[in-house]
This record gives sequence, C-alpha cells and structure tokens, in this order.
Amino acid sequence: MYENLFSPITINKTEIRNRTVYPSLGVLFSQDRRLNDRYYNYFHEKAKGGTGIVIVGPVGMDQLGSGFLTLSLTSDDKIPSFQKLTSLIKQEGAKSWIQLFHAGAYSHPMLINNETPIAPSAVYSKYTKTTPREMTIGEIQDLQESYVKAALRSQEAGFDGVEILASAGYLITQFLSPLKNQRTDKYGGNFENRIRFPREIIEMCRDRLGNDFPITIRIAGNDFVPGNNTDSEIPEIAKVYEKAGVDAISVTGGWHETHVPQMTPNLPEAGFSFLAQNIKNAVSIPIMASNRISTPEAAEKLIKEGYTDMVNLGRSLIADPHWANKAREGRAAEIRPCVACLQGCMDEVMTGQPASCVGNPIAGFEGVREIKKCEVSKSVMVIGSGIGGLESAVTAAQAGHQVEIYEKDSTIGGQLNIAGVPPHKGELFRFIDYYQTMIEKYKIPVHLNTEVKPELIKEKNPAHIIVAEGAEPLIPPIKGMDDHSVVSAWKVLRENMTLGKNIAVIGGGSVGLETALFAAMKGTLTPEALHFLFTYEAESVERLRELMFNGISKVTVFEMLPKVGKDIGKSTKWVVLGNLSRYGIKLHTSSKVLSIKNGKITYEKDGEEKEEQFDNVILAAGSKANKTISNKIEQLGIPFTPVGDCIQPGKINHAIHGGFLAALEI
Repeated sequence: MYENLFSPITINKTEIRNRTVYPSLGVLFSQDRRLNDRYYNYFHEKAKGGTGIVIVGPVGMDQLGSGFLTLSLTSDDKIPSFQKLTSLIKQEGAKSWIQLFHAGAYSHPMLINNETPIAPSAVYSKYTKTTPREMTIGEIQDLQESYVKAALRSQEAGFDGVEILASAGYLITQFLSPLKNQRTDKYGGNFENRIRFPREIIEMCRDRLGNDFPITIRIAGNDFVPGNNTDSEIPEIAKVYEKAGVDAISVTGGWHETHVPQMTPNLPEAGFSFLAQNIKNAVSIPIMASNRISTPEAAEKLIKEGYTDMVNLGRSLIADPHWANKAREGRAAEIRPCVACLQGCMDEVMTGQPASCVGNPIAGFEGVREIKKCEVSKSVMVIGSGIGGLESAVTAAQAGHQVEIYEKDSTIGGQLNIAGVPPHKGELFRFIDYYQTMIEKYKIPVHLNTEVKPELIKEKNPAHIIVAEGAEPLIPPIKGMDDHSVVSAWKVLRENMTLGKNIAVIGGGSVGLETALFAAMKGTLTPEALHFLFTYEAESVERLRELMFNGISKVTVFEMLPKVGKDIGKSTKWVVLGNLSRYGIKLHTSSKVLSIKNGKITYEKDGEEKEEQFDNVILAAGSKANKTISNKIEQLGIPFTPVGDCIQPGKINHAIHGGFLAALEI
C-alpha cells in the first residue's frame, strides 16, 4: 500500500527511508533561542512516527534576522544541544535537516530589541508595518558568511542536510523581488543581480561543506503578490539554484502578505501541487510539494503521477506525528486528521504562544501528556458523543478502562454534524470518521437513541461518568423570537432548509458568518459546473465570476459589536471577511435588534431606529451550556467529570483537550 510514498529516495548521496517530510514550522517552545526538552520531545516524536526527513527550524543566524522567539545557531557553544537533537532523530531511522532563516524586512521590531530590520532596500513592509534599513555591501557579505558558518555548525552538530529558507517573503525573496529590491548595485536591478545574493550563499556553502553534504532550498512556487515573481519566472530561479549546488527543492505557496490563502480549508487538498510540478519540469533534482497535503491517498497520488518526489506534511504531522507509520502499516483510518482550522498551530503562534493542535491534545506536550495503562480498570459511562465525549471515551479505553458511550441521537458526533456543513468546513467530518474507527478498534459499545436518566445510571452503576451533554442555542431577549420567520442556525445547517430570497442572520460571530455564507452560496455554480463552462468557453470569465458569487438569497448580518468575527482566529478571519464581500453579504455592525414581527426586523443603529423586511431570520446569537444531566448526577454520589460545552461553550480544542485530560484523571 502506498508503494511510491514509502519507497526510499536519495538526495545527493544520502538515502531517505521514504518520501515524507516534516518541514520547518515555527512553534515557539522557548524564548531564549535555545533548544529545551519540549523541542527534543516534539521532534523526537516526529522521527518515531516514521517520517523520512525531520527538518528542525526555523533557525536564525543572528538576532536581527530572527528575533528572540526563534532558535539560533549563532555560535559554537550551541552545537552540543543540536547534537543531542540530531541523535534523537537519527536513532529512530529518520534523517535530520536544519532550516536556516533570515526574515529581513519581515522581522518585527518588537522581536529584535526594537531595532530597525534590514533588507535589500528601504521599502515599506505591509507585513510588519515597518520600513527596513537598506543593507550595505559589507552587511550583505557578512550575512552570507553567517549562512556558511551556521551551515558548518549544522554539519558538526550531526545534521544530514541543510535547508536554506528562500520563500514566504523572507530576506532571500526580498532580494529576488522587483518590488522590494530597488538597489542599483550588483545585488539589484536585472534578474542576474537580484539572484546574486542567494546564488552566492549556495555556492559558498557548497564550497565549504563539501560536495557530498546535502543542501536543499525552500522556495515559493508563486509569490502571489502582484508585481512579484510568478510561476513563470520562478522555474528560472530554480535552475540557478540547481546549478549553484542545491540538491533538492522544497516548493510552497506565496508570501505572508499574499491575498491568496495558503493553508486554510478553502484551499483544496494538495491545491498547490501544480507549483511543485512546474519546478520539477524545470530541474533534474528531487522536488518536495507542500500545502494542505493531509491524506496518504493524496500523497501517493502526487508522487505516482509525477507532481513531486516527496511531500511536506507539516501540520498533518502535528495532528498525528505517527502519520507515516500508520499509513505504511495499513492503518490510515487511525490517523488523527488535520482539518486545516489553524487554531492551534497558527493562531497561537501569531499571538506569541507555543504551537499546539486542536485535534491532538498531545501535540506540543510530548513527554508531559501521556496515556498510561491504568492500575485498576474502571467502568466508565460517557454521556454524549460530541467530540469531547468521543475523545474521553477513546482515551479512557486506551488507558485500559471499560468504556460505554450513551447518545440520545441516532449518530455520533454531536455538534460536529452541524459544524461541518458550512462552506469549506466539511473536513470537520473527518473527526467523526476517526473516532468511529477508534471506537471499533477498542470495541467501545455505543448506545444510540438512548437518553440517559438517573434510573439508567443507577442500573449501570459505573465507577466514573464523563458528562459531555453539549450546548443548545442561546435565545436572546428580543421581542418576537417566536415569530414564524425565525429559525436557529443549528436547524438551518442540520436540515439544509429551503430559504427565501432575503435572509437575515442575527449574530456576527463565527457561527453567524459561516451560516450567512452557507445561505449566500445556495444557487451558485458548483466547482464541477464551473470547470465545464470554463473548459468549453461557454460563458465569459466575467460572467462565470458573477455566477460563482451570486446565489438565490441576499444575506444581511446583524451584529451588536463594532466588528464581526470576534471569535475567529487571525489566520483565517481575513479569509472569511473576504468571502463575505465576494458573496455580497451585507454587514450591519453596531446594530441592536429590537424586535421581529412577520419577518420585519426593527433595529437600532447610531441612535436611530430602522426597519428591514426579510423572508427568513436566522438566529446565531451564541449557545449556552446544557447541564440537564450534570445537575442530576450530583445527587447520585457517583464521581463524574463534565467536558466540552456543558461546562462552557467553547471551541473544538476545549472539548478535545478537556476530554483527553478528563480521561487521564479517572
């Protein structure tokens, strides 16, 4: 199974056991630029999981280019700590790589002691909202030498290869950019001059590291920034890198400041594989594809069909570091899914917090959170099969307890069955598939269509109870909530209701906005129809775009706060807001709904009372904890632990992590 994915490959003269790669991702596990146990455990687990190459990084070469939150290899005294790490990785059969990093104009001043960042030219950075200082020729040459010295230290530390980061809008791409590089000396101007900086770094590293030490580079297959390098120019850049001495090229998407989403769930799985194929067609060295490759089936197909030679699994290996072993052993259904939510791996990091994973409560806590076999096996009743209940049930069973799940509905999954309905949220259903697999593996009895009452609890008399009874829609104190036009967002999503032409959504949080998009997309072109019409030029591009974004219903969102999407993470909020605009969804912010009567909404905005008429009014004003069972169990004297929304409505990670920790405490 997956014979191409798990065949060996050679980079330079180094053989790698399979085609899977854990790429460098910032995780912020220290604030002193040094490795620690959290890093050791994290990377060790990736290697234990069967990954071919584990890339450590990003690793800085100086404070100005990386800041205090990034690992560094700036001096020889740091080599022993990296030697310990490479030993841990290689003892598990994986190859260890290191990624050398310099942010250039993307360095945030607050992370570099409020110094001014350096860059090819003093061109304002939209990403950091800062104008950097132009580098002198001397500084360019000193920095090139810093790359070489860091590479030599990496070699001494036992790394099997070095990757140079030349993507995402960081320093090297700034030199390559016609927009960011305004120099008039030999490092600016025409293509040959703009590529001189990275070309010389590669040549210097090759000369000093020797011919047999692998050097790879990570590039953007398309900057996705107007006026910058596209997938027409970048193959020429790749050719220069190959000639300079690079042994493999890792291909990702655009810059951080691009308006093209790079990792969010609206990017189809392996949606940027064409960028890898484009580079592969231009060079003769191995290529690594990146971005939203999450299943073994997709990875195998990319390699088999010639898009790439290797696959970067990034966040998929945060969600499940044993991805490779499970796939190789025919246990792909047991892989904890990455659903591209970005809540733990990106949103946390973007606020300066250590990386974690919504769906994997051990990620980032390796060596601390651990499932140990229990000394005494207890009977455990899990009430509710939402995601918190499912996680606690599986974890308790893995620990050796006798677990049974009781669910009042006809299927497991709870609110996941609703949460996965809005546009681009369908990957959440993969959680249900995963837990169903684990339930079957550990032979956990599931009692569907069973409402738990005190009499049943007394009859079963469990040693411990996990209560995961979830939440229910919150009904705000608005006059007319019983109006015939009013329906809850939960009902709209669950039943895929027929809606009218003019729709109101009360509530501008994540649920309200996702429901608004769900309603606005009804009647728009499907991807299949778009592909057909575009193929046969049946409509103009302008008309196709119109048909893509204009559906049956016009949607208006009412939100009391000045802005919508308060509970949406930074890494995905801009995508959601952009889609609201594309689908013509009207936003009434700072608007308090006063009453609803026969579909007419009366609301107050800027001290003025206004009215609008709608066919349907969708209520998405939040949810409240359901404590029906919890309140009754307290009187039975049986130990119990509430998990998930029945404590307080929250995000998926609260339910999964809470369910996991609750099971460990049984």
